[in-house]
Amino acid sequence: MSKRSIRYAVVGVVAAALAASTAAHADAIRQTKAPFEDKFRQLEGEDWPTPTDYRNASGAPGYRYWQQKVDYDVAVRLNEDTKTLTGRETITYRNNSPDSLPYLWLLLDQNAKRNSIAEMTETVSGDSISLNEIRRIQRFKEWEGGFTIKSVKDASGRDLKFTVVDTLLRVDLSQAVKGGGGETKLVIEWSLPLIENKVIGGRSGYECFTGKGEDGNCIFEAAQWFPRLAVYSDYEGWHNKAFLGAGEFTLEFGDYRVALTVPSDHVVSATGVLQNPAAVLSPAQRDRLTKARTASEPVYIVTPEEAVTAEKGKARTEKTWIFQASNVRDFGWASSRKFTWDAMGVKQADPKAEHPVVMAMSFFPKEARPLWDAYSTKSIAHTLKVYSDFTFPYPYPVAQSVNGPVGGMEYPMISFNGPRPVKDKKTGKLTYTDRAKYGLIGVVIHEVGHNYFPMIVNSDERQWTWMDEGLNSFLQFEAEKQWDKKFPSRRGEPKNIVEYMVSQDQVPLMTQSDSVIQFGPNGYSKPATALVILRETVMGRELFDRAFKEYATRWRFKHPTPYDFFRTMEESSGVDLDWFWRGWFYSTDHVDIALDKIVQGRVDSGDPDAEAAVRKAERAKEPESLTASRNTGKTVVELDPKTRDFYDQTDEFAVFDGARKKAKAAREDLTPEEQAAQDFKDNLYRFTFRNIGGLVMPVILKMDFTDGTSETVRIPAEIWRHNAKQVTWQYVSAKQLKGAELDPLWETADADRGNNVYDGPITRTTFKIAKPPEGGNRMKDANLEVGSDSLATRPSAEPKKDEGSK
Repeated sequence: MSKRSIRYAVVGVVAAALAASTAAHADAIRQTKAPFEDKFRQLEGEDWPTPTDYRNASGAPGYRYWQQKVDYDVAVRLNEDTKTLTGRETITYRNNSPDSLPYLWLLLDQNAKRNSIAEMTETVSGDSISLNEIRRIQRFKEWEGGFTIKSVKDASGRDLKFTVVDTLLRVDLSQAVKGGGGETKLVIEWSLPLIENKVIGGRSGYECFTGKGEDGNCIFEAAQWFPRLAVYSDYEGWHNKAFLGAGEFTLEFGDYRVALTVPSDHVVSATGVLQNPAAVLSPAQRDRLTKARTASEPVYIVTPEEAVTAEKGKARTEKTWIFQASNVRDFGWASSRKFTWDAMGVKQADPKAEHPVVMAMSFFPKEARPLWDAYSTKSIAHTLKVYSDFTFPYPYPVAQSVNGPVGGMEYPMISFNGPRPVKDKKTGKLTYTDRAKYGLIGVVIHEVGHNYFPMIVNSDERQWTWMDEGLNSFLQFEAEKQWDKKFPSRRGEPKNIVEYMVSQDQVPLMTQSDSVIQFGPNGYSKPATALVILRETVMGRELFDRAFKEYATRWRFKHPTPYDFFRTMEESSGVDLDWFWRGWFYSTDHVDIALDKIVQGRVDSGDPDAEAAVRKAERAKEPESLTASRNTGKTVVELDPKTRDFYDQTDEFAVFDGARKKAKAAREDLTPEEQAAQDFKDNLYRFTFRNIGGLVMPVILKMDFTDGTSETVRIPAEIWRHNAKQVTWQYVSAKQLKGAELDPLWETADADRGNNVYDGPITRTTFKIAKPPEGGNRMKDANLEVGSDSLATRPSAEPKKDEGSK
């Protein structure tokens, strides 16, 4: 039985007893005696789904795990004049589930059009309206957009009934496809008008260069451009939630063959490997492509000069580019006569890599130079190295970055990225700022990095944004810091998340994507920062990296859930992290730990002379009574000798022989072990920490000593397990403490650093050793107790005559 099973077995017994004792308490476990919140309560069995044969308790795929396979054979034509795609696809659906499926659901994400749920539920705020919003309103007056499904047929050519439900398409099969490996085929014909991205926005569309002095040509980027099968999974069934814009998608893996017919002077970038280079590239371009594979610097496949020449005309003929991709979950592409194309081979370090050399390639117009040819392809190469180090060798033969209207979006083997240089107002030449440079490098890393999460580790973006954006932003941060230590990373540094963590308009990370408030901080920044803290502060790099790689390897080309990630990170590392997931992923608490008090204690030596000297020295540090010091007249004691007695004539810290005899007798009554404890000379520092933000975290305490040295202690988060609001912790040192600080390296996202530094007065006290109870283990049960007088050093009444001498 696991530790959690034992815990819940015990809890079950306690719960039964409570229920039997009172019917008034509906909750089996209820704290009524004092305010208590168990931040370390286990999530297993309470908040997480029960493990199954498909997904086991360790976070790995179970022995009966299954997922569907969907293959596509697509032919599509781009009409440059009407900006429309017309296509025909043959889909082969293999049902590996145990269930018989009478119908199939497909995604039509581009159906987020005029009367869609997404458009009809848009809300507005403020007293102004943007130019883009007016463009959007005007465009939707005359243009509905979305797919036109011309026909859906089976393999025999018979029409199948289909129903469009907002951004979804249900196809009713003439015969249910059987579980356990049954197959069915669909043939769908459709058309899709592309959108002008600056008007409508989104993940797909076109951009035309029609301004003054422009060449009049367009860049087309096609994404979510064909009907795609929705996922059918063991934990959800059909993933058929409408596309509202924020929650992206999850899809089934399969093999693709796609024929793209475009104007003959266009250059095409697409998911997969080009199958007919002789039909679409010149001999010189094919030769350059071969040389680029072993080049140490990017090589132009289509040169800037060739792209400028192509821009001067407009072909009326067409070419078909054919691409093939294996084991991918989607397909994206871009086409333009404006494209310059450069490439270089990236050698993979892992000898087991399926593709020892990966072609890193970039496609961009002249308006993107000189920024893109300097940094895009090299950023791809860097991304593949860093991400593979954290996960697994890149499993595809190519990785591409395309400049066009979409600012940042990812698909298997291809990404759309936006930053460009700007024209210098004086010279008219294109130049770029450091912000544009780092912006390009960062977005390329992020979007190419999405190949790993979620294009390979295939989480459901429509449910859990953080599983792809958060994990990817974490690795982006790691890659940026390996590019340049001073890289101005937007996400990942703990200090940068503080403002969001203390804000009011936020929801837990485990919120469904379309309901997330502050999408960027929630979906990207907070989970990325959480993982940085988990790696650097909570688990340590060795344990984290091993567990993270385990998760990535287990779930590559599969459908993980958050619970698979949580369980894998715990089980692979041996670190109980329920408190961490609960705080960072299930709550909106923030980190704010205060250092409220420091007490410096010492053990009472049992020697009345030594203890009197200590008390006398402490008293000497105290200021005189303000009232007494300001009184000018003489006191009664000063005026009337008869009021003075023995005590007025004796030092209040005087020690008498009786006290010495009593102390000696007490010393002789101690065991050698107790005598050694009484002789303990080191300082006992007691630090009181208060959890103001509610999110429990490790306490990182830096102590500065009077001899000029410092020491940092990392106290595990479990210090809060008995009291999540305030705790006192003890540290022993022979040194004299000068001051202390919490989180000195700013690594926990502590919201208020003003209460982290303690440089005030340190309270001093003396601890006496308490006697253990009768029959108890003397050392086990012994406690240090605070006391101002450990032994009586002054008589409680008038002393006997033989005690009057010192």
